[in-house]
Amino acid sequence: MIMHETVQEGTVLIVDDVPENLSLLHDALDDVGYRVLVATNGESALQIARTGRPDVILLDVLMPGMDGYAAAHGLKAEFCTQHIPIIFMTGLSETESVVAAFASGGADYVTKPIRPREVLARIAAHMQNARQIRQARSALDTFGQATLSVRISDGQVSWQTPQARSLLDKYFGCSNDSAQGCLMDWIDKASQAMQEHREVPVMAEQEGQRLLGSLRDSGHEHSWLITLREENRTVALQHLATGFHLTAREAEVLYWLIYGKTNRDIGDILGSSHRTVNKHLEHIFEKLGVETRTSAAAVAMQKLRA
Repeated sequence: MIMHETVQEGTVLIVDDVPENLSLLHDALDDVGYRVLVATNGESALQIARTGRPDVILLDVLMPGMDGYAAAHGLKAEFCTQHIPIIFMTGLSETESVVAAFASGGADYVTKPIRPREVLARIAAHMQNARQIRQARSALDTFGQATLSVRISDGQVSWQTPQARSLLDKYFGCSNDSAQGCLMDWIDKASQAMQEHREVPVMAEQEGQRLLGSLRDSGHEHSWLITLREENRTVALQHLATGFHLTAREAEVLYWLIYGKTNRDIGDILGSSHRTVNKHLEHIFEKLGVETRTSAAAVAMQKLRA
């Protein structure tokens, strides 16, 4: 038994096709309190990681079928597993092998024969880093900041808060490819709109709800930072009506005004004439204490954001 002063918390997935290695690592991790998951090949590692959501993955390089590098690429390609730190286990210490490990998404590596105390120390360090990152993302979620970072080169999500992941799953489904394509399309349109000082387009819509995104400079030239916000049209109309003492129809007119619709557009949407819409706007301006469409839209947007 390996003695360790601190009882550890968290889940570790071990991926190795050699029973002796699995047994050695399982016992060492179990002795200090980790929950241990086991896979003997790359394909099962992907499946277990999706369902078990380990905090750290110990991944052997040389395995029959899908090797460790391919498995790492698969793990990093999926929303639900791409954030998990991967520690490669390899008997290959040549520079080329080490570079390949990091290039495929590895966070660290240990060489064989395995030294359990070293592995435990590395796991503890990566577990702590992962825990701090999760806490930061949870803090963003707590304050309503559904946030994600997207690589400019390929549209891959490099990290995201749990709330952001939930919104992306809701509007784009679980397919990483479909979400990736939609994000890149939206980023192109949003960045162009920002340059031209236009309203940033809606990211997605479904059943009276809209997914809105704000594109921000991440401070890193290779990625964009995006904050997401879900808007329920019914709730938005209620906020506008109660916040400004508007009638239901006035709230609808103001709602579409926010999104740059002309009087004729709003009339077509609501089944009214543009003269009727203009009369509603006169009442809206009076109740909001403004004189222009732009000012009314700005006040209304501030109310909805609050």
